[in-house]
Parts: sequence; structure tokens; C-alpha cells
Amino acid sequence: MNVLVMKGLTLPEVTEDDLAHIQDAAGADALVTVVDGMREAFPVVPDCDVLLGFLTPKLFEAATALQWVHATASGVDGFLFPAFRDSKVLLTGEKGLVGGHLADTGFGLLLAITRRIAEAIRLGPAGWDVREDMRRVEIELDGLVMGIVGFGGTGRAMARRAGAFGMRCLAIDEMPVPASDGVEEVWPAARLDDLLNVSDVVAICCPLTKATTGLFDDAAFAAMKPGAILVNVTRGEVVNGDALVRALESGRLGGAALDVVPIEPLPAEHPLWRFPTVVMTPHTAGASQLRGPRNLQRFCENLRRYRSGQELVGLVDKQAGF
Repeated sequence: MNVLVMKGLTLPEVTEDDLAHIQDAAGADALVTVVDGMREAFPVVPDCDVLLGFLTPKLFEAATALQWVHATASGVDGFLFPAFRDSKVLLTGEKGLVGGHLADTGFGLLLAITRRIAEAIRLGPAGWDVREDMRRVEIELDGLVMGIVGFGGTGRAMARRAGAFGMRCLAIDEMPVPASDGVEEVWPAARLDDLLNVSDVVAICCPLTKATTGLFDDAAFAAMKPGAILVNVTRGEVVNGDALVRALESGRLGGAALDVVPIEPLPAEHPLWRFPTVVMTPHTAGASQLRGPRNLQRFCENLRRYRSGQELVGLVDKQAGF
């Protein structure tokens, strides 16, 4: 077996111990090569059977022996270009492993709006001059309803945190997934409007697919409960950017907590920057000191499974997109 490991944004280093674990999982006769990125991958990828890292059409074209890719990315939409999507090459990834830190950022941004933390930080010492005004509009989460769009690992992590804050959780999903983590029932995706009608906070936790691209359009925002807050920590393209601005301008939407946006990086002149109830981080929710080690552990488990012909963990349905 010839294994190629690519370092990158979510796997910045591979230690000697990591390499030893990969070698052990792949077998003593396996060749394991570690490269710093795409440029270094091209000379060695033609002989690669297994790739841990990321993939482009040009790299895939060169990888003539490739049998399986394990992604160092939670969202795999970037991998699903037609040639790879329609090939027999397996794709696995971090499904279910990244929800915790995404949800941490989601709740941090939500609290920055509801408790006016972002406003206080922006104002600095001047905040004392508007202290009473801020207190009048602060919101407590206890008793509010969180509607979760996409009940995978991130959705479940959001539900656990929402429950700890005393919130009631509803969820929808494209797949018939079981309820858990404080969610009594997971509705089908066709009930999106029902969820939007009653949710005080709507958390987007779904992957980017054909079905979810632009899902939050003018009609979706019109269906939302007046004054509701939108949280998005998965993929910016799930939201129509112009529709989001219109919903904020009209006052229909009470705020937006965003780690991802439809245009990245968001231009300085974009209208989203001017709303005091919009708080944003620059697509940093995917970072965690635990992320790389978790994914390497899964990759090693999958190497052992691959060698013995067992089903792989975190397998992606390339046609469905997740």
C-alpha cells in the first residue's frame, strides 16, 4: 500500500509519533509519504493508493492508482467535482468529529448578540454611556426555541449546548436520522417552514449540497419568526446573501451570528458589516487543538479496516454530497 499524507490548514503538522501510528495501521510493508502541500504532492501522487488530505481535479487526474481519499475537511463539497464524484474512488472524512468546536463558536457568536457582548467590546469605555440601553435589549436564552437545520454531528452538538442553556430544540434533516441530545423528534426537510415559524434561533448545521445551496432565500426569511436570530457555522452558500441583507434591513431578522458567509473573504464595503446585530468571525470555527489528532485517529482506524476489507468509518455518499 502506498499512502500519501498531505499537511494543510486542518493538519498543520505530522509528528514522528503520528507517522509511527500511520505506519503501524497501514502495515509494515506500506510506503507512507508526508508532503507539505499540493505542490509537493504532484510528483508522488501517481503511485498513491490512499490519500489523506485534499484533492483538486488536476491532482486527481495525476493520481492514476488512487483507491481511497480521506479528507482533511469537514465539508466535502470542494472534493465533489464530476470526475471524482462519478469515480469508484472511496471518500471518507471527519463526519461527526467537528461538531463540538463549530458549536462552541456558534454559541459564542449567539451570546455576543443576545447578551450584547459584541456591542460592549466595540464600544469599549463608551459602553458605560449606553449601559441602560444595552440592558433593555439583552435576551436570555432560557425558554427560547432553537430550530436546527441539519441534525448531524454539528446539529447534535448545538442541541446539547442549547439544552444546557434551557432552550427547547427542534430539528429537521434530509435523512431519517434518530432524535437525540434533547431533540424529541427530527422532522423531514419538507417541514422547514414549520421549524422556521416557531424558532427564536435558527442554527444552520447542514452540509452544502444541491438541495441546501441558497436554501435560506427571501421565502425562508419571510417564514421565520419575527425577530429571530440566524446562526451559521457550516457553509455560507446555504444562505442567499442578498436575501439575508434584505431580511436584516426590514427588521424581520433580529440578528445573524456568522462564521461563514456567501462571499469569502467578505469585502469591507459589504452591507453585512454595518448591522450592529450581525457578528462574524472569519471562517475560524473549524479550528481546534483536537481536530487534527481526532482525524488522524479515524484515518488510522480506517487504514486497518481498509486492509481487512471492513466498511470504513465516516464514509461519504459522493452523489448525495455528504
